[in-house]
Amino acid sequence: MGIVARQSIKGTIATYLGVAVGIVTTFFVQTKYLTTEEIGLVDVLLQSALLFSGLAQLGTNTSAMRYYPFFKDEENRDHGFFGWTLVVPLIGFIVFLGGFFALRGPIASFFSEKSALFIDYIYYVIPLAFFMLYISVFETNSNLLMRIVVPRFIREVGLRVMTLAIYLLYGFRVISLTGMVVAFCVSYGLATVVNIVYLLTLHRVSFRVEQKYITSKLKRDFLIYTVFLITSALAGNITPILNRYFVAGKQGLAVTGILTIAIYIASLVEMPYRSLGAISKPQISQAMAEGNVREADRICKSVSLHQFLIGSLVLFFIWINIDAIFALLPKGEVFKAGKWAVLILGLSRLVNSTLNVGVTVLSYSKIYYYSLFFTVLLTVLAWYLNASWVVDWGVNGAAMATLVAYMVHYVLLLALIRWKIGTSPVSTKQLLVVLVMAILFGLNWLWSMVLTPRIVGVVSNSVIGMVIDAVLKSGLLLVVSAFVIYKMKISQSVNNVIDKGLKMLH
Repeated sequence: MGIVARQSIKGTIATYLGVAVGIVTTFFVQTKYLTTEEIGLVDVLLQSALLFSGLAQLGTNTSAMRYYPFFKDEENRDHGFFGWTLVVPLIGFIVFLGGFFALRGPIASFFSEKSALFIDYIYYVIPLAFFMLYISVFETNSNLLMRIVVPRFIREVGLRVMTLAIYLLYGFRVISLTGMVVAFCVSYGLATVVNIVYLLTLHRVSFRVEQKYITSKLKRDFLIYTVFLITSALAGNITPILNRYFVAGKQGLAVTGILTIAIYIASLVEMPYRSLGAISKPQISQAMAEGNVREADRICKSVSLHQFLIGSLVLFFIWINIDAIFALLPKGEVFKAGKWAVLILGLSRLVNSTLNVGVTVLSYSKIYYYSLFFTVLLTVLAWYLNASWVVDWGVNGAAMATLVAYMVHYVLLLALIRWKIGTSPVSTKQLLVVLVMAILFGLNWLWSMVLTPRIVGVVSNSVIGMVIDAVLKSGLLLVVSAFVIYKMKISQSVNNVIDKGLKMLH
């Protein structure tokens, strides 16, 4: 098993350990001890910091992937490449910090009527953004060295364990609301420190910047690419959180809290791509740098197929058990208002995570500048649809705006990369995945019509009956899905994993 497969599997395990912690935190602690308004506040603060940090990167994460092959040299510690990845984001942070203060007035005006509480805590966005910025930078450097497991564990497990502790401290009134926000800043600060310590243990990074190594041609190309990425980031980083902002500004933080829970449930769909995408980006970058389009296309199709397969299964099991999920949630009757938003957002996450590898190919190609058009299109379309639909349809309108914007975006983008580059994340095997899902939904319908009423009716407590039904149904359909996928030979990698699992059972 190659390093890509090993790191992807380990990274995915870390991701799902984090998911387990996140499920406990979000479903049973956050919903129990926080009001919907407080959930909305925390989410908008963290998303605002994420937006700030994404802009402040000045495209460092993408440019690092693109230019690292030109610096790669283990004996000379990559000619100080790490140092450049520290300096450029710091410049970006200072620039956008000025923009933050300049725009505070319009921001306050937008949120003041429905979400005034956010304005009270808006300055905490600054330290959160700084730590998020360098967590991301350090993760990128680890990805370049093909070591994604520890940074992924820090982000997915470490931060979530600290988040769980923070919510419990707040729930038991050990800390105040302000103390909770401060504790979030501290937790991200600790994660940043641990990341840099880990990088130093790899003995590949150097704080020394080798200016002489950078030729004038490389410097000029880097500056042009960075200016392009800055412009692109202004649009691209805004899109994922537009729905939160519009719901908070037009509906209030309480409704944003409902959307936050729906988004968290839907986010489980794209978890596999966090590892698949992270470990495949350096591979695609290397292939494109060498002009090996065939290899880039192979990686592209493989990543897309496996994400579509796993993501579809995750969405399927979420949806067939959605009523049981809300029945188990503290204040579930309140959060159930986001039920259909879960499905719509889940579909948008499936579309985005399955096809996003096409964006990666475009970013590392010679026609990378085309991606600016697509990010602007995505942002403008998402902005318009959110503005049009959130007021009338609330969280469902925000979810639908995201889905429609992504679908239009990817239809046009995939047509371009197929025409101009010769690659595509779409493959015929994905049709087999659609067939598998059709079979599973058909079996679920039969189960729901014939067995669910009997199972639920046997138990006096309807919630317990729903849970028993969900466990039995999910267990059977999971076995059926594994059998069908194995027999259809959709993925040799998946078949190998199933074979090894069967051997361990024997």
